[in-house]
Amino acid sequence: MKEFMDTDFLLQTETAKRLYHDHAEKMPIYDYHCHLSPQEIAEDKQYDNLGEIWLGGDHYKWRAMRTNGIAEEFITGNASWREKFQKWAETVPQTLRNPLYHWTHLELQRYFGIDTLLSPATADEIFDHCTALLRTPEFSARNLMRKMNVKLVCTTDDPADDLKWHKQIAADGFEIKVLPTFRPDKAMNLSDSIVWKSYVQTLEGSSKTTIDSPNSLLEAVDRRHEYFHSAGCRLSDHGVAYVPDAPASDTELEAIFQKAMEGQPVDLADREKFEAWFLYEVGKMNHKRGWVQQFHVGVFRNNNTRLFQSLGPDTGFDSIADYRQGQGMIRLLDRLDHSNQLAKSILYNINPSDNELFATLIGNYQDGSLPGKIQWGSGWWFLDQKDGMEKQINALSNLGLLSRFIGMLTDSRSFLSYPRHEYFRRILCNLIGTDVENGEIPADMELLGPMVENICYNNATNYFGIELPTAT
Repeated sequence: MKEFMDTDFLLQTETAKRLYHDHAEKMPIYDYHCHLSPQEIAEDKQYDNLGEIWLGGDHYKWRAMRTNGIAEEFITGNASWREKFQKWAETVPQTLRNPLYHWTHLELQRYFGIDTLLSPATADEIFDHCTALLRTPEFSARNLMRKMNVKLVCTTDDPADDLKWHKQIAADGFEIKVLPTFRPDKAMNLSDSIVWKSYVQTLEGSSKTTIDSPNSLLEAVDRRHEYFHSAGCRLSDHGVAYVPDAPASDTELEAIFQKAMEGQPVDLADREKFEAWFLYEVGKMNHKRGWVQQFHVGVFRNNNTRLFQSLGPDTGFDSIADYRQGQGMIRLLDRLDHSNQLAKSILYNINPSDNELFATLIGNYQDGSLPGKIQWGSGWWFLDQKDGMEKQINALSNLGLLSRFIGMLTDSRSFLSYPRHEYFRRILCNLIGTDVENGEIPADMELLGPMVENICYNNATNYFGIELPTAT
């Protein structure tokens, strides 16, 4: 019987162990998509306790705690951080076979050197030990990133943001690159015309543009796009339920725009037309400035109306959606490709039934200009667990080129989430190592070692083309 989470955790063959320990383990982290707070990095935040840094904003844990029968007071309510942590400690033993069990103990090991299993009996000891460390300078936000050998972080930012925190980080000379990502979802979301119109007014102020037509909206967005570029941004991101297949004339778009500006409800068919148009136009901006565009698709969001109204979005009430994903995405990419305006693109699905669709879709738009111009992103959100990552890697291997994959990201709001990269790397090495020992691929470390290193780090650095410190 193997010891729980030992040095060879998840590595089931000798080849897997060699690939991980000799190649994957040493590679730095390139976190090209996350939701970390640039303000906390700029201020080099010192966290008061383990509950604050571990439970604040982590809807993965919140969902598990609710399922375990924990009252909302101890999740997002007014209970103390120690009380909330105690309730999390009660939940952890019930998360066996959920990735939260692995993530929890990886984070305790890698950041705090704790091998003790978290439970109600050990909660106070672990809370006190980790809290004492977090209150030292060595455990500030920036030092947590240094501890994990992070080289780059791309946060997720609204076009109206002034990016002052990113500018402060750059001015400080912080050696880890922290760059913004342009996420213009609010500018195209007509599901609530009143909310959209208010956002348009915000965008007018930040772009110094009067917005009174679809074209002037694009002008404002393009000005912010240029502003983000000047601050080092090289990525956009679009979180949509699906990419609509809904062409529209200029006359239709003008009518839709004016209807929304008047605060009138816009029906689904017109919202789809507006969104399809907007994504296409921003896609051209991305190509013009040499950016990478990302599409995160397939979520039913905020499904609990009662708790959404009291807690707001991103609080743990989302689920995998069963939308049709192919037709609209193909129309968008094909239109951009047809006019030679298709930027490097990363596509993320959240419904595993779409795996083979996405794995084959990316092959339609590779143009020989660079390896893996169109990427199928790593297992995202509900799929960033062992089974989800294995299925993504296997489908990509079967239908594309795994060797050109740009690898893992955290997609997290927590500075303690970087062991997710290790989790991915161990799973990757185990799959390849198993194939070697089954005689399915050569036992050639000169071939396999660099391949693993490339997927873990080098492919991403080459793909995004952002100057970084040399890997060590």
